[in-house]
Amino acid sequence: MLRIALVCLHTSPADEPGSGDAGGMNVVVLHQAQALAAMGHDVEIITRRSTTTAPPVLALGERLRLRFVDAGPAEPAAKGDHENFIDEFSHRLSTLGPYDVIHSHHWFSGMAALPVARARRVPHVQSFHSIAADDSTPLSDGERSESPGRMAGESWLARESDAVIAISEAEAHTIETRLGGSPKRITVVSPGVDSDLFAPAASEPASNPRVPYAVVAARLQPLKGLDLAIEAIAAVSPEIRPELVVSGDASADFDGYVDELSRLAELRGIGDVVHFIGPQSREALAELLRQARVVLIPSHSETYGLVALEAAASRVPVVAAASGGLREAVIDGVTGIVLDSRDPQVWAQAITRLISDGDEAKALSMKARERAETLSWSHSAEALLRVYGGLVSPLAIA
Repeated sequence: MLRIALVCLHTSPADEPGSGDAGGMNVVVLHQAQALAAMGHDVEIITRRSTTTAPPVLALGERLRLRFVDAGPAEPAAKGDHENFIDEFSHRLSTLGPYDVIHSHHWFSGMAALPVARARRVPHVQSFHSIAADDSTPLSDGERSESPGRMAGESWLARESDAVIAISEAEAHTIETRLGGSPKRITVVSPGVDSDLFAPAASEPASNPRVPYAVVAARLQPLKGLDLAIEAIAAVSPEIRPELVVSGDASADFDGYVDELSRLAELRGIGDVVHFIGPQSREALAELLRQARVVLIPSHSETYGLVALEAAASRVPVVAAASGGLREAVIDGVTGIVLDSRDPQVWAQAITRLISDGDEAKALSMKARERAETLSWSHSAEALLRVYGGLVSPLAIA
């Protein structure tokens, strides 16, 4: 049995994805943690306390705990402010354990945890989930730094961690070429999907009495390309135009962004068909996806794009941008449509095809579901364990 610490400084994996700074990382950490615990390992997720009402430790299941530590004020904070909490978080982390392996998620966590791992002589594993790019580069190069130390910090972690987990080959390439990580220490561990929760609708979309709609599910920030989704829906002929349902919320760093998107929809004459419904529970998101006609992922940059797998499991076709790991999450012409263009007219044509051609939409969605059924969280956790097992002593595993 391994004693595993999963460090998530700036966001709790128990938070609903799409709210604040909670996104795909939260889903990956929580589901991998659950799978690791189910395999008999002792797993502790460690995050910053952001409310006075949170208990010190919350049991999430057998052998799985969520621990809140004091670092900064016990209240929500803008993502960029968390760099100021790293030292205090690191000090609190140094009092916990013992652990056989410490796995950090996002650079804030790694900066706090790597010194602790070194002091204890236990292996440190780093996952980035997104990698920053210089402000002078296009958004397709990656997320903008939310605080000054990020780019240097990510490079240091890529070079110094005992292992680095990438979620896609595209991210692995960026870790090697931009951050200077050694390819010998980089392992790609693909995410999974809960194919029982994200399951097809009982009836075909054509027989669904609801108004046809497209879905975008993401944290609402410019990197996610929501403006392109709105422009594309506006470019679809009014006779077949679906409504656009946007699930997610803007974090404090992007306050006012939803208002910008609403103004764009009004300007394009589709304010009445674009609906911002806020972050959804996993169950509500699953229901939203399975009833959709198409899922749009117009991100400028994605390390993977977990919602693509969730749509696939829901047997709903996807139109995705050819950015980063989305080329791996969606197999163009097999499980969805991948567009190497940000022209709204091109996107509108793809949306029109899937709405108008039921045979094509069905063929893509059937293959997508078949693929999703092969990608489980237990398989993802097993891949993680192979990395951990190569770093810890055999006595720790026994």
